[in-house]
Amino acid sequence: MAGEVRDYEMVYILRPDLDEEGRRAKIAKVQQIIESEEGTVQTTDEWGTRILAYEIDHFREGYYVLVTFALPADRVRKVEERLAMDDALLRYQTVRVSKN
Repeated sequence: MAGEVRDYEMVYILRPDLDEEGRRAKIAKVQQIIESEEGTVQTTDEWGTRILAYEIDHFREGYYVLVTFALPADRVRKVEERLAMDDALLRYQTVRVSKN
């Protein structure tokens, strides 16, 4: 049984050495992971390449992407576990959006 559906935002950072096709594939893969866990992607906003505050996996910059989505609350951990297995994602942060 799925939990209550809530709204979330996630910012993730892709490796800067991915070409355009590789980035598109990874962005589509993140969307597919969310949807496979009964989620609905609302928006995807590519922020582009930015300098990192500190080095991550020997990279000084990364390609930032913001995705907003709705997902059952009990599925967030599963999505994050699947994202953690992808070496092309340097970091990700998921936050629940309040309904103010």
